[in-house]
Amino acid sequence: MKKVVKFGGSSLASASQIKKVADIIHADPSRQYVVPSAPGKRFSDDVKVTDMLYQAYDAAAKGEEFEPKMKRIRDRYQEIIDGLGLDLSLEQEFAVIEDYFRRQAGRDYAASRGEYLNGIVIAKHLGYRFIDAAEVICFDEKGFFDSEKTHELLRERLKNVECAVIPGFYGAMPDGSVKTFSRGGSDVTGAIVARAVRADIYENWTDVSGVMITDPRIVPDAKPIDTLTYQELRELSYMGASVMHEDAIFPVRKGGIPINIRNTNAPEDPGTMIVESTCRQPKYIITGIAGKKGFCSVNIEKDMMNTQIGFGRKVLQVFEENGISFEHTPSGIDTFSVLVHQSEFVDKEQSVIAGLHQAVQPDTIDLEGDLALIAIVGRGMKAKKGTAGLLFSALAHRRVNIKMIDQGSSELNIIIGVRNDDFETAIRAIYDAFVTSQD
Repeated sequence: MKKVVKFGGSSLASASQIKKVADIIHADPSRQYVVPSAPGKRFSDDVKVTDMLYQAYDAAAKGEEFEPKMKRIRDRYQEIIDGLGLDLSLEQEFAVIEDYFRRQAGRDYAASRGEYLNGIVIAKHLGYRFIDAAEVICFDEKGFFDSEKTHELLRERLKNVECAVIPGFYGAMPDGSVKTFSRGGSDVTGAIVARAVRADIYENWTDVSGVMITDPRIVPDAKPIDTLTYQELRELSYMGASVMHEDAIFPVRKGGIPINIRNTNAPEDPGTMIVESTCRQPKYIITGIAGKKGFCSVNIEKDMMNTQIGFGRKVLQVFEENGISFEHTPSGIDTFSVLVHQSEFVDKEQSVIAGLHQAVQPDTIDLEGDLALIAIVGRGMKAKKGTAGLLFSALAHRRVNIKMIDQGSSELNIIIGVRNDDFETAIRAIYDAFVTSQD
């Protein structure tokens, strides 16, 4: 058995948290490869180390005094080092960082130093080898992650290394300059390492006991999901569920490696298993509910639209020419709607309307803003009759008006559009209908 374990910022925010992490790692000898994030918040009003580094770098880039901001970061790490009782000095690393800040090495470099320094500390505490991610995680000349080059390099580097700490979130460009993934990118690093070492499981440790069926800020007693598939996770992540970085799925999927979402503060909880496929029947018809606010619907009407070859392509080309991506395109015989992010659309709406008139000569164009999209996701929906009926009944009972309905051909999800103001009410209604009432 071989495991890669990734720990998030909240799990590594202080010496006491890192001690918990060390106990978890040492409790299972198969936890051989560790991917740490930068220290997160210790309490609600605290500041993440990554944000502190951004602040210090931005001050340096403006030619302002930034040493006091760096001192706060030094003190934060020294507090961790002292709390762990380590014989370790980061003075040389900080001297290099400050020099690079003065030379304006870039915000990616600045952001990455949180993981880099934390990796050194954790490797020392565990007695594991430290491997700088800039040496093994590769991006190409255009700044895109180079999957296959990284896989070969990392596999070769770790071939004879029994236990190692590889910081998350960053890698390097061909010229050696540091490049980061987007926020949450430590999840991606963990998945990349898991694929390279052919891990049996990729454990992603955070501050919750797995993936919840829906956002606990909306439904405080939301239940955890025991098992979900990569595809279900992709659907939920895409629709706003903050489970883990959605790009983290691809490396482990290639290797057929399951992901286990675990809780650092409750290591006895089994968490959520994320797998390629499973014959396990889900406890409920649905697996999860997720959604996002802030959409706009562009509704186009034209008689005999369905007989005009290329109508849809011409409509979408107008959005492409205006640099606007679309989310969904529900349609009828004489109607065609395009749902877009309102923030992207609002400054270009008149240009889009003019373009649509020129491209397809519609009878009418109607805009409706302040919409939210909610996805009901679950592999169990395929085999269950009446899912849509139960959904619509639950929303009608709470007096929520459905503005749009869209179901994918996979029958894995149903997406509905509602008013922004009805978003939370709709999610609670769906949860009660499919989960609470089924217990």
